[in-house]
Amino acid sequence: MSFRGFQKSVVRWAFADLSSPPPTQAPQQFKAKFNIGEHTKDAIYVDSERRFQELETETKRLHDESRKYFDAVNGMLKHQIEFSKAMTEIYKPISGRMSDPETLKVEGNPEGIRACEEYEAVVKELQESLAPELEMIESRVIRPATELLDIIKVIRKATTKREHKKLDYDRHRASLKKLQDKKERSAKDEKAMWKAENDAENSTQEYNYFNDLLKDELPKLFALEREFIQPLFQSFYYMQLNIFYTLHERMQRCDIGYFDLTLDVEEAFHKKRGDIQEEAEKLSIVKFKTSGMKRPPKYGGPKPALEGSSPAAITAGPSSAAGSSTAVPRISYQRQSDVVENPPPPYSPAPTSPPVGNVGTSSLAAVAAAKSKPPPPKPKPSRLSGAPTTEMVTALYDYSAQAEGDLSFRAGDVIEIVSRTANENEWWTGKLNGKSGQFPGNYVQLKS
Repeated sequence: MSFRGFQKSVVRWAFADLSSPPPTQAPQQFKAKFNIGEHTKDAIYVDSERRFQELETETKRLHDESRKYFDAVNGMLKHQIEFSKAMTEIYKPISGRMSDPETLKVEGNPEGIRACEEYEAVVKELQESLAPELEMIESRVIRPATELLDIIKVIRKATTKREHKKLDYDRHRASLKKLQDKKERSAKDEKAMWKAENDAENSTQEYNYFNDLLKDELPKLFALEREFIQPLFQSFYYMQLNIFYTLHERMQRCDIGYFDLTLDVEEAFHKKRGDIQEEAEKLSIVKFKTSGMKRPPKYGGPKPALEGSSPAAITAGPSSAAGSSTAVPRISYQRQSDVVENPPPPYSPAPTSPPVGNVGTSSLAAVAAAKSKPPPPKPKPSRLSGAPTTEMVTALYDYSAQAEGDLSFRAGDVIEIVSRTANENEWWTGKLNGKSGQFPGNYVQLKS
């Protein structure tokens, strides 16, 4: 890249945030940006330009906030109507089959539906009543602010042009001064000096025209601004009062029998709610809570067994007559404290038969003494041993007690089983750190 190309790149980077000046003004604008060389400053115009900047910012803010207020009131009424429609849908019946009207049972809330419809009618009436006031905000506040913004945009173009003329003025003055400071001037320098004098004179006239025009007109704009803002603010204030008064007056006349307006808001809420919260908290589906650890698999895991279909345990004692009754299969998470368990009797070996006779007792004793003793038998299986073994399980997840009698544990704890069923999706009873309680069987794994 040549030096001239590099210079153009630097200029484009330096003035990327400014309005694009002609290429001849770029070096002078670069000097002004970094305060290099002499620059023309007019204190009166600088103060006027600052005030104009504030006027531009605040007018834009006035326009935007007025528009937001207009949209907010309209949005509030629309959301109130949608709210009443949503409540109506919630109150509608949820039972029965629409394909068979004879089975339809009206289990909804007719009084609540009627109250929602009355409320929706009130809000629609409010919407019609407030439409003229909102239209006045549009015509008397938002539209004048938009027109003032259009005027400010035109004036901003004039201030930008004034800045460009100032750059030309400073640039031509600097060029003329540079030629005038030369002690020995050639014919070419004389010709360049004559051209620089003409350029400086023209740029001075153009700069003075825009500078004087803005210094003269901007104060007049500020005076007109005060006369413009005062009635604008007054109109907005009174229209806002009308909106609030209409809302208050209409809602005060709102007489819907479903609501008891003589009670305090909180008191009326608790009266309407009744014991719904307590009834909801009794549902078992709201009892299970975890502490953020890995949850049991939702799909693909072991399916819950059916009650009454689990295989019977192998026992040496006689079978119970009650166990032979056929139970209706159903999935259940019944707590084991509600079921009376009858564990099988411990295994005991059958009594040995008495000796048949005393034939050859002395000879048999001699032969037995001559032979070596046989090795002891293998230990009995755990399920057939006389002393019942203690089952242990390992916790797979954290579990916090949800009711009195539950056993809390952390993932990895080893729990001693007190009683359990063959279905891991039921409640088991165990002991941990000397404390007994119930817990869900699918939260643990049996230790082999």
